[in-house]
Amino acid sequence: MFEVKDNDLFDLEEEDFDTILASDIDFHGKISFAKPFMIKGNVSGSIEATSDLVIDSGAVVNAGINASRVLVRGKVEGNIVGRDLVFVASTGSVTGDISARQVVLEIGSRFSGKCTMKD
Repeated sequence: MFEVKDNDLFDLEEEDFDTILASDIDFHGKISFAKPFMIKGNVSGSIEATSDLVIDSGAVVNAGINASRVLVRGKVEGNIVGRDLVFVASTGSVTGDISARQVVLEIGSRFSGKCTMKD
């Protein structure tokens, strides 16, 4: 339907991630990573990445996020900077500002904030 869905971020399976923060984990602090990372649990603090981030459905993130590509299926409260892409799926919600080259808000998603798309 959308060209962005042909993106390999959507093809990643759980086993393709080096690190997964499980659904029973509550993490407070700064997370930094360089390989694809999936959050299934709760995170508060900040997230800095040179790679991709997936916030899975059921996950709750209260953090500022800076990553290459961000796929939100869960809940985010905080600003998101995606160098290439921020995609908020129909199950996702974002309360905060989004900045990226490409921003997609799927039908059914929730967003409250400012959106800036830049080259």
